[in-house]
Amino acid sequence: MKFCPKCKALMYPKEKKLICNKCGHSEDKKGKNMVVTERKEKEVTVIENKDELNVLPKTQKLCPKCDNNKAYWILRQMRGSDEPESRFFTCTKCGHKWRED
Repeated sequence: MKFCPKCKALMYPKEKKLICNKCGHSEDKKGKNMVVTERKEKEVTVIENKDELNVLPKTQKLCPKCDNNKAYWILRQMRGSDEPESRFFTCTKCGHKWRED
């Protein structure tokens, strides 16, 4: 880690320089003890195709829209860790989504 000599903020690598995001000061990357690692972007899988939903678990749950009796379900932590998870359902027939209360 390297800190800006002007404002003492943390400097970030960008191309072949270290740049301060606070004041804009920049320096060339130098020094044999300096190790610079690039940030990796996180990959998020988004299910867009309705046919790919079949990888989710199914349960018997009555759809409020079409009265179908099967639905896919997922759990999501919506609040703090001391609160219970919320269960979301997606109808296997019409694709309607709802949350269990």
